[in-house]
Amino acid sequence: MPDINAQVSGESQTCRIFPERVDIEPFIMVIFGGSGDLSRRKLLPTLFHLCHDQNLPDDFAIIGFASSGRSDEEYRALVKKALEEFSTDPVQSGCWDRFSRNLFYVSGGFEDENSYRRLSARLEELAGPAGKPPKQIIYYMAVPPHFLPAIVKRLPYCGFCRTAADERLIIEKPFGRDRASAAELNRLVSQAFDESQIYRIDHYLGKETVQNILFFRFANSIFEPLWNRRYIDHVQITVAETLGVENRGRFYEEAGVVRDIVQNHMMQLLALVAMEPPTGFEADYIRDEKVKVYRTIRSMDEDYIRKFTVAGQYGPGRINGHAVPAYREEKDTSPGSTTPTFFAGKFYIDNWRWAGIPFYLRTGKRLKKRITEISIHFRQPPLRLFGTTCELRDRNILVLGVQPAEEITLHIGVKHPGVGNQLFPVNMVFNYERDIHDNVHFPLAYERLLLDCMKGDHTLFARQDGIEAMWSVVDPIIQQWENTPVKEFPNYSAGTWGPAAANDLMYSEGRRWRTW
Repeated sequence: MPDINAQVSGESQTCRIFPERVDIEPFIMVIFGGSGDLSRRKLLPTLFHLCHDQNLPDDFAIIGFASSGRSDEEYRALVKKALEEFSTDPVQSGCWDRFSRNLFYVSGGFEDENSYRRLSARLEELAGPAGKPPKQIIYYMAVPPHFLPAIVKRLPYCGFCRTAADERLIIEKPFGRDRASAAELNRLVSQAFDESQIYRIDHYLGKETVQNILFFRFANSIFEPLWNRRYIDHVQITVAETLGVENRGRFYEEAGVVRDIVQNHMMQLLALVAMEPPTGFEADYIRDEKVKVYRTIRSMDEDYIRKFTVAGQYGPGRINGHAVPAYREEKDTSPGSTTPTFFAGKFYIDNWRWAGIPFYLRTGKRLKKRITEISIHFRQPPLRLFGTTCELRDRNILVLGVQPAEEITLHIGVKHPGVGNQLFPVNMVFNYERDIHDNVHFPLAYERLLLDCMKGDHTLFARQDGIEAMWSVVDPIIQQWENTPVKEFPNYSAGTWGPAAANDLMYSEGRRWRTW
């Protein structure tokens, strides 16, 4: 826990918070797909950043495992080039020397059993002399989902699974393609690893503002009495991207927006907003409450999906003044593709706290602005006592901004200066980077999650029952969309806020999406 010194004056206290000490045991990390896009852009720069900040132990090793033939030195050159392109830290000689001498490479196919035997020999070599306590071994699956079964089936050829004192497996989302495949993947994984060894990673949960949702809700007594159907009119969750599918066309053709964003990122955000207070701040207590939320989301039949969900696919348009192509013109996509790149939908949570309160979820590619936020829209006062000439005679809105600005904003109404009684909307804003001083370090999302895995903390990782419950929510939507694909694609231009039907979803009930 952080070291806190408090000075108390009357009813107030000020706390000086010292950085938490990170004490990581010696480890070996094997990155399957160690030369791929995720490794080069995210994992290796994050590991280098941890090394740069002295958060890694003296005794560690990173093994890249991929199909291309390379020596250790060639792999180090590849990593250095990736760091120069993607790292937030300068690649200085002293830090690079320390990091690079702990980089190694094993070439082999994911379906070749002999490759895993070579990996096993390298692990034994790096683990140290016999009789020495074994290092923590972390297997990171930085590979497309279809490779996971082949790797997990063959990991026992390493001779380490279930035998080493401390092995861990990190799996990137998506976890399966539907509930059935997620359960089958778990069956395969559980043959080699216990649930306590598995870390299902969703980088959204590593963001400071996402983690802060729990603290904001349960550490501030002024909001908890209002956090229910009596005072809240509705909730909006938006995950908007200006990017297209970039180089992920082949993956996106198989996944689509619901598998890529809704099933994981958006369900996690919804659960953090809607969950009941956990009995303690421990991993399973928190994950228990999130699973309860998923299980109380109202199931959707065909009629409900048709009325209250909206599919979209972007056409050509302009983003930040630049012309961009339609989805069907992107690399590795079909010219007649019916894959959705936009989702909007209304969800109900049928429990005592949220009965009758709609949660509106919206996400899409090539939208007008990159933004991720949760907005809590409170009910209007029962009487209109004050006049206003402003269009925004708005509800009180609490906004939890995730990206690009990590901030919390409360929209309230005040009297406008001057003669008369005119209501005027203003914002109370807390911004992490602006308002927290003392050289506070804001960890990268992957940084926090990798450290938590090394420490054995499961709080920010998904549990299998939660994964299957999230799939149960979205499977009916995916099945209906795939069985009756939209014929009018593309149905929104790049650089807009999506299809007109998404606005109609809100207007029909006297509400509207937030825009920026």
